[in-house]
Amino acid sequence: METYSILREFADSWMLIALFAFFIGVVVFAFRPGSSKVYSDVANIPFRHEDKPAVRGGDAKEA
Repeated sequence: METYSILREFADSWMLIALFAFFIGVVVFAFRPGSSKVYSDVANIPFRHEDKPAVRGGDAKEA
Protein backbone atom coordinates (compact mmCIF):
# COMPACT_ATOMS: atom_id res chain seq x y z
CA MET A 1 0.00 0.00 0.00
CA GLU A 2 1.25 3.47 -0.85
CA THR A 3 2.07 6.05 1.78
CA TYR A 4 -0.40 8.47 0.24
CA SER A 5 -3.25 5.95 0.47
CA ILE A 6 -2.47 5.16 4.11
CA LEU A 7 -2.33 8.81 5.08
CA ARG A 8 -5.49 9.57 3.10
CA GLU A 9 -7.42 6.83 4.88
CA PHE A 10 -6.12 8.04 8.25
CA ALA A 11 -7.09 11.63 7.50
CA ASP A 12 -10.54 10.63 6.30
CA SER A 13 -11.33 8.66 9.44
CA TRP A 14 -9.40 9.13 12.68
CA MET A 15 -8.01 12.61 12.06
CA LEU A 16 -11.48 13.89 11.19
CA ILE A 17 -12.82 12.52 14.47
CA ALA A 18 -9.87 13.93 16.44
CA LEU A 19 -10.20 17.43 14.96
CA PHE A 20 -13.96 17.43 15.49
CA ALA A 21 -13.45 16.45 19.15
CA PHE A 22 -10.85 19.24 19.51
CA PHE A 23 -13.31 21.75 18.02
CA ILE A 24 -16.07 20.69 20.42
CA GLY A 25 -13.61 20.95 23.32
CA VAL A 26 -12.65 24.51 22.35
CA VAL A 27 -16.31 25.55 22.07
CA VAL A 28 -17.14 24.02 25.46
CA PHE A 29 -14.10 25.72 27.01
CA ALA A 30 -15.06 29.12 25.57
CA PHE A 31 -18.68 28.93 26.72
CA ARG A 32 -18.14 27.24 30.08
CA PRO A 33 -19.95 28.66 33.11
CA GLY A 34 -18.00 31.38 34.84
CA SER A 35 -15.97 32.41 31.84
CA SER A 36 -18.03 35.51 31.08
CA LYS A 37 -16.44 37.38 34.02
CA VAL A 38 -12.96 36.62 32.73
CA TYR A 39 -13.84 37.63 29.17
CA SER A 40 -15.51 40.88 30.24
CA ASP A 41 -12.47 41.74 32.37
CA VAL A 42 -10.14 41.15 29.44
CA ALA A 43 -12.41 43.14 27.11
CA ASN A 44 -12.22 46.18 29.40
CA ILE A 45 -8.41 46.32 29.57
CA PRO A 46 -8.13 49.33 27.20
CA PHE A 47 -10.53 51.37 29.35
CA ARG A 48 -8.91 50.83 32.76
CA HIS A 49 -6.81 54.00 32.70
CA GLU A 50 -8.98 56.63 31.05
CA ASP A 51 -7.42 59.59 32.94
CA LYS A 52 -3.75 58.76 32.59
CA PRO A 53 -1.68 56.10 30.84
CA ALA A 54 -0.78 52.91 32.63
CA VAL A 55 2.50 52.80 34.54
CA ARG A 56 5.03 50.12 33.75
CA GLY A 57 5.34 47.38 36.32
CA GLY A 58 1.77 47.47 37.65
CA ASP A 59 -0.17 49.93 39.71
CA ALA A 60 1.30 53.33 40.43
CA LYS A 61 1.97 54.33 44.01
CA GLU A 62 0.77 57.82 44.74
CA ALA A 63 3.34 59.84 46.66
